[in-house]
Amino acid sequence: MSQMSESTPSHTHHWFRLLGLSAVGIFIFFIPVTFNDKQSIPLDHIVSFLKTSLGSGAAWYAIAMILAGAIYPLVTGKWRQSTTEKVFLVLKWLGVVAAILAVTKSGPAILQQPDMLPFLFNKLVISVGLIVPVGSVFLAFLVSYGLLETIGILLQKLMQPVWRTPGRSAIDAVASFVGSYSIGLLITNRVYVAGHYSAREAAIIATGFSTVSATFMIIVAKTLDLMPVWNQYFWLTLLITFIVTAITVRLPPLSRINNDAQHREPSTVKGSRFKVAIENGLAVAEKAPPIGKNILDNLKDGLVMTISILPSIMSVGVIGLLVAKYTPVFDWIGYLFYPVTLIWGLDDGMALARASASGLAEMFLPALLMKDADIIARFSAGVVCVSSILFFSASIPCILATRIPLNVFQLVIVWFIRTFLSLMLAIPTALFLFG
Repeated sequence: MSQMSESTPSHTHHWFRLLGLSAVGIFIFFIPVTFNDKQSIPLDHIVSFLKTSLGSGAAWYAIAMILAGAIYPLVTGKWRQSTTEKVFLVLKWLGVVAAILAVTKSGPAILQQPDMLPFLFNKLVISVGLIVPVGSVFLAFLVSYGLLETIGILLQKLMQPVWRTPGRSAIDAVASFVGSYSIGLLITNRVYVAGHYSAREAAIIATGFSTVSATFMIIVAKTLDLMPVWNQYFWLTLLITFIVTAITVRLPPLSRINNDAQHREPSTVKGSRFKVAIENGLAVAEKAPPIGKNILDNLKDGLVMTISILPSIMSVGVIGLLVAKYTPVFDWIGYLFYPVTLIWGLDDGMALARASASGLAEMFLPALLMKDADIIARFSAGVVCVSSILFFSASIPCILATRIPLNVFQLVIVWFIRTFLSLMLAIPTALFLFG
């Protein structure tokens, strides 16, 4: 009897962690609320409040984060690891220069035009600089208390027939969408090196599930004025991303990669799948660190990610905007996508095709280039930003830094296929919703 009374509170505590704390994460990221006559998700309200409260201090905070990001590889010695890291070190310091020019409003007039440095820094970099660390705090509730593992078990029977990956890859997929592609890639690389994924499975997960996170999607949605339809945008983008992945895995180059793995997971779950899923979730909730420590760890990861991405967003973003505005490069690539937009007779068809092409340089560029377009083109651009997954300012170098056997040529081919398919699905979806 005494054993039951001792175990009950502990069991209740695990249930509270799994259901209660996970529910906090769901509320912060997915439940729209109205505050100051504006309807949005709580995370957006929190970041907007912080940005307003900081005033001009927000710009100096962003500068500090960018400078820290440029110094960090020098301190850790990471810049010596590869040619890619050396290139990114140069880009990060270019980002410092660009940020200083943005704050001091100095430098070439071409960079001070409203749609260049001022827009990139004030609307994008400051917002990302705030939303990633703040979002990482609340991600602790969403990813640490068994929700991902419960979803993973429930989705196991879907993964192999639809995406040709093991059930556990559902965790990678959800971790990327609610955490970040870097977290997803870290998980994928570890599991691949341990022999639990084949080379093909690891490549599918890296190029098909390792998307930018929900917090980044908020920035895209804000840039494109899609926050009033946030839930439609988020869930439909997730759906389109995973449909595109299901098609892409059946095409070269991914379909031709070696599919042998040392350790295969059991294909069946004994007993009720729902019961096993809940038991797994409770087991993770039991082992999770205290809330305070978890939040601090997530905040630290969020700050490291912030300083890692802000400088390259600033530099690659400026380079991409200059290339988009003053050269025909994205026009040339955009012609490959133009037939898709032409089929649907979009007013902004060529602009959307060009913007989609620019996503290869930096995933935010389609959003930046289409911010003044009509709702159909804006929604489609917002989906493509996320669903194309691969871009040179961050995700491609991250994949190349893993042990997953993918080269630059293969990654560019996969990017093209994903972008083409994303447009094929996003445009009719947008026409159905808003047409």
